[in-house]
Amino acid sequence: MTGRLAGKVALVTGTGGGIGRATAQLFAREGAHVIGCDLNPTPSEETVAQVRAAGGRMDAIAPVDLATEAGAQSWVEQAATIGGGIDILVNNASSIRFGAIDELSYADWTFTIRNELDIVFLVTKAAWPHLVGRGGGSIVNIGSISGSRGAWFMPQNAHGAAKGGVLALTRQLVIEGGPHGIRVNAVSPAMTETPHTTPLLRGADSPAEQILSRVPLRKWGQPLDVANAILFLAGDESSHISGVDIAVDGGAAVVG
Repeated sequence: MTGRLAGKVALVTGTGGGIGRATAQLFAREGAHVIGCDLNPTPSEETVAQVRAAGGRMDAIAPVDLATEAGAQSWVEQAATIGGGIDILVNNASSIRFGAIDELSYADWTFTIRNELDIVFLVTKAAWPHLVGRGGGSIVNIGSISGSRGAWFMPQNAHGAAKGGVLALTRQLVIEGGPHGIRVNAVSPAMTETPHTTPLLRGADSPAEQILSRVPLRKWGQPLDVANAILFLAGDESSHISGVDIAVDGGAAVVG
C-alpha cells in the first residue's frame, strides 16, 4: 500500500464482481474508505469480506437499484452519511441487452439505456451536491470503446449508444464541475474478462481468436487493468486532468 487515496471516501457502484470489485479492492489497498453497492447482496458481501480480510476499509449496501431515482438518491445519501462526505465517485455499474437493430426490442433498448446511461446521470446528480460541498472531487465514468466506434463481433447498438452518451455526459460535466473543483474523466475498456464475459470468451464457438486478432497486444483485459486506470484518474496524481477518456484496450482502438 502506498496510500495514494489515504483519507478519501470513494463511492464505487457495482462492486459485486468484475471491474467494480477490482476497483474496490485496489482503492482500499490505497487507503480509501470504499462504499459500494450492488443489485445482488451475496457477491456484494463477498467483496466487503475480501477487502476487510486484507485490512482495508469498506462498506456496501445491497440490493440497490441505481437505475431508479429513489434508489440512486438513497444509496448516495446513506454512503455520504457512512463516509462523512464524498471525495470520489466511480460510475461502474451497468446492465446490458444485446441484439441486432432488426431483432432488439424497444424494451431491451430502453433497459440498456436506463442501466448504462440513466444510471450514471442519476447517481452523479445525487452525489453532485456532496462533491460541491466538499470543495471538489473526482468522478470517473466507465465508458467503452463501443461508445466511439462500432463493434464487429456482436451487435452492440444499445450498448454503444448508451456508452457514447456516457462519454458525452462526461465532457459536459467537465465544464459544469470545473468551477467547483470537480474533475470528471472516463475509462473505456475493450473486451475485459469478467464473470459476465467469461462464458463468451471461454465457451464453445467463442469469437475469442477473432477478438484477439484485432488487439495489438494479443490479449484481452483483466479487471485490474481497468482498475489501475481508474485509480490514476481518481487520485491526486491526476489533479490537473479533467475530460480525458483513457482506452484500456490493448491498442484495439487504433486498429482499422
